[in-house]
Amino acid sequence: MANATELLPGSRTEDDGGAVVRVLSYNIRSLRDDTAALARVIGACAPDLVLVQEAPRFFRWRKKLARLAAASGLVVLTGGATAAGPAILCSLRATVERTEDVLLPLTPGLHRRGLATAVVRFAGARLGVVSCHLSLQSDERYAQGGLLLDRLAAMGVEHVVAGGDLNETPGGRTFRRLAGELQDCWATAPWGGEHTSTPAEPRKRIDALFASPGIEVLGCGVPRGLAGVREEDLRAATDHLPVLAALRVPAA
Repeated sequence: MANATELLPGSRTEDDGGAVVRVLSYNIRSLRDDTAALARVIGACAPDLVLVQEAPRFFRWRKKLARLAAASGLVVLTGGATAAGPAILCSLRATVERTEDVLLPLTPGLHRRGLATAVVRFAGARLGVVSCHLSLQSDERYAQGGLLLDRLAAMGVEHVVAGGDLNETPGGRTFRRLAGELQDCWATAPWGGEHTSTPAEPRKRIDALFASPGIEVLGCGVPRGLAGVREEDLRAATDHLPVLAALRVPAA
């Protein structure tokens, strides 16, 4: 296990056609907090992919998301209002094959949910990617977990990564449903911090990254203590802490 003050294990390398990819999952609370601090945190994590939850969804939402991406050294890949909140940002290292925003079934009286999805390539490594934000209601959340797994299986890609705000801790049935088919990246290779809510006094892990079995998880956790990530920025950026993972993805 790497010390949190060290760089996350796994440099950006390509070997045997595969690649090491850095993936960040982050609930940004509709950019209602300190967006400069948020951009500094994202930039310091140096991700290749950012799985965003609670992206802006209303007035000038595309422009707001694009500004965050640019300030973080990234571009918008897909999502936002068209996925009911989830989005994906990426570095220019990624080659994009396709994207799709998916709206999940609406339960009357509850918030609309969706998935931001993409298939990307890093050198010879091909990766399906999904950002999600699951329901606060237990039964709907469990059904959405199943729809997320169905979506991953239907992408036609051997290697996949999914992440987001699950609104549930690892002992919950939806979390366990996902971890039963995918690697819970933090549990597989813990690094940095564990808990993501809340930034001031984190006591719960409700945000997570999952990877298909063929991916090697080099390290995963909250980047507290990572070089360039300042504690005051983590507290000011939003009401969640981010989850960062380094993944070695085999060639397609």
